[in-house]
Amino acid sequence: MRKLLAVSMLLLLGNTVLAQVMSYPPAKVSFHDFKELVTAVELHRAERLIDLDTFLKMSKEPDTIIFDSRSDFRYDRIHVKGARHLSFTDFTQDNLRKVIPGVDTRILIYCNNNFEGNQTDFASKMFVPGTVPSGDVFTSQFQVQEKPRMMALNIPTYVNLYGYGYRNVYELHELVDVKDPRIEFEGSIVTKRE
Repeated sequence: MRKLLAVSMLLLLGNTVLAQVMSYPPAKVSFHDFKELVTAVELHRAERLIDLDTFLKMSKEPDTIIFDSRSDFRYDRIHVKGARHLSFTDFTQDNLRKVIPGVDTRILIYCNNNFEGNQTDFASKMFVPGTVPSGDVFTSQFQVQEKPRMMALNIPTYVNLYGYGYRNVYELHELVDVKDPRIEFEGSIVTKRE
């Protein structure tokens, strides 16, 4: 019995020491930094929302790139012709430097929520209340009264570009039909227009 008690004590002590050794520092996450950044970006972005004609005109000017941060899969299938790509999940300072020539480069951004007519490759990002199952009758009724919530990639892309020091960012602010003849696409599913 004493041997069993001694072994148990050693195991308990060992687990306690192991737990102390295994503790980690806090994650490299700061909600406070994010809130400060969003506050700074809000006014900056409001002055840089552009229509399709302006977007297309600016895209042809020197030191300007079109930037697509959708997934690799979606970008490979279809994207605005000439757009440079870096998936949002791959944003780092070094990766952005490889895609964007300099912090003064004019960056034109768009995302899924800028295009209609192809919900496969430009699927709208939005939360639709009442579509999430809930066992709570009150919650279900409240959800039906809520308005849809847009979850577009434009805003986190804009916020992150700004946070990484890119201030010359403009965002397409219209919902454009993919068949609009003014805009050209390229990618694996794109066929030449007649």
